[in-house]
Amino acid sequence: MSIARIIWIVSLLAAIVLAFVSTGYDAAILAVLGLVSGWFVDKEHRLGLLVAAIFLMAGGAAALNGIPEIGKHLTAILTSIGAVLAAAGVTAVLRRLLERVVLGKAEG
Repeated sequence: MSIARIIWIVSLLAAIVLAFVSTGYDAAILAVLGLVSGWFVDKEHRLGLLVAAIFLMAGGAAALNGIPEIGKHLTAILTSIGAVLAAAGVTAVLRRLLERVVLGKAEG
């Protein structure tokens, strides 16, 4: 199992756990895990990551809120995952900017 896969698994598990447990640092934990996870996003998956992050952060996470009993829990989980994906998207964008401007890799 690669380090990238382990980091993504830890990030998603943390998002699920922190949807139910409040540490006071939930947002910071999710942001740091997302920033680290974003470094390992392949070029061909960056657009999908950004679309998923935008969708979840723009309200897609609340789509399941209407389900009785479990809707609010599913919404909390998806909101946490959206926070991880948004932070990962920031890293992916900054990495691409670094590749294009500093390293001169214009294609792809």
